[in-house]
Amino acid sequence: MVSSLTSVAGVTALLEEQDPKLQAYALQKLNSLVDQFWAELADSVARIEELYEDESFPERQLAALVASKVYFYLGEMEDALSFALGAEALFDVEQRTEYVETVVSKAIDQYIEQRSASPSDGSTGKGDTSARLAAIVDKMVQRCMTGKEYRQVLGIALEARRLDIIQQVFDSTQDRELLVYVLEMVMSVVHARDVRRQVLELLVQLFPSLSEPDYFSTAQCYVYLNEPKRVSELLRSLLDKATSDERSLLIAYQTAFDLVEGATQEFLHHVQTDLQATAGNIANAEQVVRILQGEESIRLFRAFLHRANHADLAILKSTKDALDAHYSAYHSAVSLSNAFMHAGTGSDQFLRENLEWLAKASNWSKFTATAALGVLHRGSLQESISILQPYLPPEGGAASTSIYSEGGSLFALGLIHANHGAPILDLLTKTLRSNNAEVVQHGAALGLGAAGMATENEEVYEELRNVLYTDSAVSGEAAGYAMGMVYLGTGSAQATEEMMQYAQETQHEKILRGLAIGIALLHYGRESAADATIDELLSHKDAILRYGGVYTMALAYAGTGHNAAVRRLLHVAVSDGSDDVRRASVIALGFLLFRSPEHMPEMVQLLSESYNPHLRYGAALALGIACAGTGLDAALDLLEPLTKDTVDFVRQGACIAMAMILVQQNNVLNPRGEAARTTFDKMIHEKHEEAMAKFGAALAQGLIDAGGRNVTISLQGRGGSTNMAAVVGMALFTQYWYWFPMAHFASLALTPTAILGVTKSLELPAWDILSHARPSLFAYPPPVQTQTEKKLEKVETAVLSTTAKAQARQRTKAKQKAQAASAGEADMDVDAPKPTGEKATTDEANAAEASDKESAKAAAPSHADEPKEERIPNGSRVTVFQLKYLSCPAEARYVPVRPWTTSSSSQAAPEPAAARQLDLSVTGGRGGIVLLLDREPTAPFVPAVPDDSANDASATATAEEHAQAAATLASTSDDADAPAEATGVASSASAQEPEDAPKPVADEDVDMDEQAK
Repeated sequence: MVSSLTSVAGVTALLEEQDPKLQAYALQKLNSLVDQFWAELADSVARIEELYEDESFPERQLAALVASKVYFYLGEMEDALSFALGAEALFDVEQRTEYVETVVSKAIDQYIEQRSASPSDGSTGKGDTSARLAAIVDKMVQRCMTGKEYRQVLGIALEARRLDIIQQVFDSTQDRELLVYVLEMVMSVVHARDVRRQVLELLVQLFPSLSEPDYFSTAQCYVYLNEPKRVSELLRSLLDKATSDERSLLIAYQTAFDLVEGATQEFLHHVQTDLQATAGNIANAEQVVRILQGEESIRLFRAFLHRANHADLAILKSTKDALDAHYSAYHSAVSLSNAFMHAGTGSDQFLRENLEWLAKASNWSKFTATAALGVLHRGSLQESISILQPYLPPEGGAASTSIYSEGGSLFALGLIHANHGAPILDLLTKTLRSNNAEVVQHGAALGLGAAGMATENEEVYEELRNVLYTDSAVSGEAAGYAMGMVYLGTGSAQATEEMMQYAQETQHEKILRGLAIGIALLHYGRESAADATIDELLSHKDAILRYGGVYTMALAYAGTGHNAAVRRLLHVAVSDGSDDVRRASVIALGFLLFRSPEHMPEMVQLLSESYNPHLRYGAALALGIACAGTGLDAALDLLEPLTKDTVDFVRQGACIAMAMILVQQNNVLNPRGEAARTTFDKMIHEKHEEAMAKFGAALAQGLIDAGGRNVTISLQGRGGSTNMAAVVGMALFTQYWYWFPMAHFASLALTPTAILGVTKSLELPAWDILSHARPSLFAYPPPVQTQTEKKLEKVETAVLSTTAKAQARQRTKAKQKAQAASAGEADMDVDAPKPTGEKATTDEANAAEASDKESAKAAAPSHADEPKEERIPNGSRVTVFQLKYLSCPAEARYVPVRPWTTSSSSQAAPEPAAARQLDLSVTGGRGGIVLLLDREPTAPFVPAVPDDSANDASATATAEEHAQAAATLASTSDDADAPAEATGVASSASAQEPEDAPKPVADEDVDMDEQAK
């Protein structure tokens, strides 16, 4: 019996025999005993190898198998794999042993490595790789196919560049979900652009061949392939069918809405042009063009944000009262907080109710306050000029009232039209060309960048370049940013060379910084194609250009999680000599890893504990960017200690990041949300808190309640693709460290969270959705309780011990006199003496605390009494956490035209811990605009909501009140003596000086940190 053996010396001795039969017998025995006696067999492995190498030996494969197992136990995986390949058919991948699983895993890794190193032909995938290695992989693929482990097979196929395996899986399953999985993976796992293109070309053949063609995913593939003509052909084919099939019309509309979310302005323009030229008289083509222009999406989302605004003005008022508006940093902080809190709602109620505070804005704080109107009214494309008319530069050479409000208004105009700028590009370009005031040019350039994003408009680029060549620090910096935004993602060699050359010639740090970020924007999404520029920037002796190199890597590889890029950023974070570069390299990690936020806390844990405060700040902001809107507990665990950091700007970054992570989470879903709000409020009202920490807390208050509590912060689109505008906006937002107005760009990353079901006439019908979760989990946070509502009670005066003793003696004497006077009378009941001093205070506090607990317990809703589900009316807020619990009622009149696939958890009433886990597998009900198919077309139409402005306080304001707010901001005079750089722009490492404080030297080139000191 095997168990009785203590040695295999006798068996190994047979290996030295000359008879091949004895040697074969010995190998058979050793193959069954190697798991137990591998250590003893290690001495004989050389002899076993000799038998394998002897081509005349009939059992060479058996010798290879035994040798492979010995090397496996010795930890020599390379040799174990090599001999396993030699074993050929004897190496059975069907066995579920540790040896087989490990060697197969090693084989797959080596196969992928060889395939990645060889030229891709996109066919059978054999190439120059080992045929035996490919055979093992093919066997493993067949094993997984038999076990229906299709995602594992597709993962191997993508990494090994085996398109034939993808085709094989599709032929076997005809499963749409697997194709969607391949589409998601190819944009995140496959880094070689040529291979990615081959996979996408395969997918555009497979999606239409489904039993129900997936036109939505097909269009998404065309966007990734940058094929606008094929998109227009797809839309035209759907419109051709629409005359007899209403579903095709709805699919065309839904596809157009999806394109608006995921494509660039230039791409959409080409689709519109081609569709108009070839559609002829096809009905509904004009409606598709209007959708592609973005007007319908903006109209629907603006109406939702306007109607559902739940911003709490009490928070803003409390912050305004706590921060002295004479400090430009504080005034800017409140302006930014108000802008974020009311982003897209069009509500200027806070401004109208606080005209005295608004009038205190001066110089750059006035610029920031005026630009904030662009965030408030974002998407008001038709009314933008009339809204900003009081602030815009006068025409016809009229005298300027305030260059700061004029510059801010031009920036606001660009923010209103961000990514939809065609109507106002001419106006901004004309102003940039004709107005010589550098503050006005600064605002016009930033506005052009936002409005002309990714348009590749050569005329606009040339005007910006002309401003750059004037060598004005203030306008030149904005021109550098804007040039990158206009040519976003083009990787233009000429533009890169021009910007790089001027960056090395200029003496202005502001211009240099603008160009460094501008170059990074040029290479957005270009991945390996940007490596040459990245290498040149990171090796430069100038720290600002190295800073730009870090951001170039962040934007070029945004959302890819590219391992080599992550390693390089980590190396820069610990090795560069500049704190700015090191801080930026840590922040850049957030851009690379936002698709896998669960990995981010582990990545930056040690950096968040670094001795260097710049690395701690970078770690905080990286967590905020990568984990935005997720409520990730691991990220909050790292951020909470940073809110108590000894350095003010670290506390600032921690507050901002915490707000980004906790957006749209109430106290029931995540109790940490309420704790964070308390932290922000306490920091703002703390008398001795540093100015920069208060600045961060104020911004955090706006971000956590952004968009009237109806938006989230996300760098991904609803379909899982990278949100270009959001990534760019967040990258520019981080530049607020040097220039506060740049914080407004965070508004580009705000995404409304609603389900807006519309019919073919693009109207919202009465349509309810089922939410299989307690209503309190996803409800709006309650309004804050103002301090005035709390009754002030008189605090008992403290009693000294000596006084207490004297009073006790007096009471004793009085008692004795009373007893003597009442001799003979009946005894009286005496109250027990009350405790005094510290004991009395403690007892009262304990009693009050117990009373509060009882009151809270009585007021708290009982989960048992709360319904387990609710019906959500069309046009309501639906958070990203709530999506997986939604379903359409079976009896509903309207059904979504897009397949609605939610997770299995939609049938269970979740607890908070489970509810705040994001389910990335939800591929259908992803919110946004949903086209609905009417199953009762003859029934009368019932609208979903009444008048859109019914719940908005701004709607009731008179025209005179709006005009008064405008006049207040536009009429306040500028401080002509204040240098352009001295207002509201100090480095976040230091507090902003008050307006009447001594000003620093008016030299645009003074380093911001030094100037702040």
